[in-house]
Amino acid sequence: MNRRREFLGQALALGIAANMGCPLAFASRPRRAAVVRRARRLDDTITRLGGLGDGYKMTLAADGRQIAVVNDGPGWAPPPATFFTTRLWAVEGPPAKARFAQLEGYPIVDRAARPENAPSYYGHGVIAIGANLYQFLATLDHREDRPRHWTGAKLIRSTDGGATWCNGDGSSPVVWEDWKEQSQARFPFFNEPDGCFSLLSFLQQGQAYASNHDGYVYVYGLNGSVDGLMNQLMMFRVPKVHVHDRSAYRFFAGRRRDGGASWSADIAARRPVHTFPRGWVNYTNLSPGDLVVESWLPSVVWNEALGLYMMSSAGIGCAPDGTEFGKPSYLGLWVAAQPWGPWRQIHEDRAWTPGGNAHARAYAPQIAPGWIAPDGRSFWLVWADLDGIREFGRDEALVDAEMNKARDAHERTTIEAAILRRYMPGFSMNAQRITLDVA
Repeated sequence: MNRRREFLGQALALGIAANMGCPLAFASRPRRAAVVRRARRLDDTITRLGGLGDGYKMTLAADGRQIAVVNDGPGWAPPPATFFTTRLWAVEGPPAKARFAQLEGYPIVDRAARPENAPSYYGHGVIAIGANLYQFLATLDHREDRPRHWTGAKLIRSTDGGATWCNGDGSSPVVWEDWKEQSQARFPFFNEPDGCFSLLSFLQQGQAYASNHDGYVYVYGLNGSVDGLMNQLMMFRVPKVHVHDRSAYRFFAGRRRDGGASWSADIAARRPVHTFPRGWVNYTNLSPGDLVVESWLPSVVWNEALGLYMMSSAGIGCAPDGTEFGKPSYLGLWVAAQPWGPWRQIHEDRAWTPGGNAHARAYAPQIAPGWIAPDGRSFWLVWADLDGIREFGRDEALVDAEMNKARDAHERTTIEAAILRRYMPGFSMNAQRITLDVA
């Protein structure tokens, strides 16, 4: 499949508080969760943090830096010499003074250096647990006769804060398996029912997971790649010392009468912890071989000061013909007293237009775990804006002609970055402060 087509398909698929300048601080856990009436987006706080790419799943590392995933771009690299399908960046400081640096030990996933038809790996959930870092990377099926679906999740890990990395089983160096090498023996999830648990997000609980009190890591995943499944939020948990061990995963199998959760080792027993609205997943693509979008990628963070869990998620606005980004996205914010819910909605935008931009195509909102106010009453949301993506697709032939003028791969990447910035100026890290009305 043409790399430009794959990027286009993926793109289509795909102050800490006001005047705060202090590092994240956690209050002691309250006896009862606070009651949040609603959330407010403050458009006058919108901050453009630059870079080039999307994704931005984040965790808070032991050294106080946030670790952010950047997909489909060079991030903040000057000049943009490489387009990564996934890359980790360290983020220091509050939004107004954020500084970005590549995590140099992270394994390189240079799109241009891989064979034309090789599998792609896109960065998703990342978590810091002490000095350990874990990340799930999503991969796609090999179908070219219909839109491609998400089919598996590879785990990689680091035991030294990101300086060196290995495969989930501890072997090194990190291997990017070819089609015939992908299997359930190598990946925690591969060819599961309907492709469930291919797109994964970790629950974030404080700096290096220090605010976790029960010894479990909680992971959220979508139930498939089509509407009716992609909007079903599933989850599993695993003891934090066994994140690399698939046999230790236990799937949410329903809520008990006392509000607790039932867990099962059988993935077939899985049940949704939440169901997002239907109608926000595309059902047609540009052509066979294009990718299914990534609607409803959740971001879930423990708010220590308020004693509750916060979740953000978004659905992709579809045109009347079912194609992606035909209208603004859906944005929702929810809170819960337990990781498995029930989730109560505190904010809904059925046309999410940050800053009042009617052309906005905001995508994949993430709660920055290191930018939560010490009192828990505000936090920062980050996202990429794909405004201009449909024009980018319409002009694909012109874009290819311009890029073909490049004399080498480095120049081609520089030209591509300039084109993307021209078509999609918001295809970068954007941030906005959210306040919570607390009873």
